[in-house]
Amino acid sequence: MDRPPYVTDERLYHFIDEAIKEDIGDGDHSTLASVPADMQQRARLLVKHDCILAGVDLAQEIFHYYDKNLKLDVYKNDGDRVKEGDIAFIVSGSARSILTMERLVLNCMQRMSGIATYTHKMVELLEDTNTRILDTRKTSPIFRMCEKWAVYIGGGKNHRYGLFDMIMLKDNHNDYAGSITKAVEATVKYLKENNKDLKIEIETRNLDEVREALATNAVDIIMLDNMSIPEMKAAVNLINGAVKVEASGGINKESVNKIAKTGVDYISSGAIIYSAPNIDLSLKAF
Repeated sequence: MDRPPYVTDERLYHFIDEAIKEDIGDGDHSTLASVPADMQQRARLLVKHDCILAGVDLAQEIFHYYDKNLKLDVYKNDGDRVKEGDIAFIVSGSARSILTMERLVLNCMQRMSGIATYTHKMVELLEDTNTRILDTRKTSPIFRMCEKWAVYIGGGKNHRYGLFDMIMLKDNHNDYAGSITKAVEATVKYLKENNKDLKIEIETRNLDEVREALATNAVDIIMLDNMSIPEMKAAVNLINGAVKVEASGGINKESVNKIAKTGVDYISSGAIIYSAPNIDLSLKAF
C-alpha cells in the first residue's frame, strides 16, 4: 500500500529515532547481559485477533533503522484482513537487535492495527452512501503520523494534518473574532497578505450560523457541529452543494449511517483514533 504524503522520510526517521532513544536510554541491559553478541535468530509476528493489519511498513523501517542487516520476510501487508493465528512476517538476524526492537514494533503495530480496524468498520457502515469518514487532530502527541497513517490504511480519509495545512475556524475562533463573518473576513485578508492558499472550513452550531457562513462566499467547507438529524438535513438543503458539508460531534457506530443519509459529504470522528482498542499481536522466537 502506498504511503500517504505526510509520511515523509524526515518525519519517519525523527519518530523512530526519538522512540528508540526513549526506550533504550544507555542500553538494553537485559539483552546485553543475557544474549551473546554474535547470536543469529528468527522471530515471527503472530496475529492473535482478527483485524485489519497496520504498521508492517513501519515495522520494516524500525528494524532496518536500528540494524540494516535484519531481514524481513513479509506475508501480510498493511490493509490486509488477517485472522487469529496468521503470521504477518518473520524477522531474522541479530538476536540482540530483534529483542531490543520487539516492544517498539509491537506497540506501534498493535495501536495502528486497532485504529485501522475501527476505521474500517466505520467505513463499512457507510458503504451504501457517498459520505467519507474523516479523522481529526485528537491524536497522541508525537504519534500523530502513525495514527493518521492507520486511518488511511483502514480506508478513512485524513483531514488536515496539523494547524498549518488548512484553516479551520471553530466556535472559539468565531467568538473571539466577534462573529463568523468577522473571522472569515480576517482570514481572507491574512491569507492574501501572507500569500497562502489554504482551504477555509467554518464550524457552525445552528442554521443561522450556516446562513452566515454561506453569505461570506469565502468558505470551502461548512462543519455542522452537534446538530440533530433534522437540523443536518435542513442545513444540507440550505447549502445545496455550494460548499462541502462535514458533520461532527457525537459520532459512533450507531449514528454514523443515519448522519450520512442526511447528505453530508464528510463525517469527522475523533473516536476512530482515541476509542480504538489495541489489537493483540506478539513477536515470538521459533
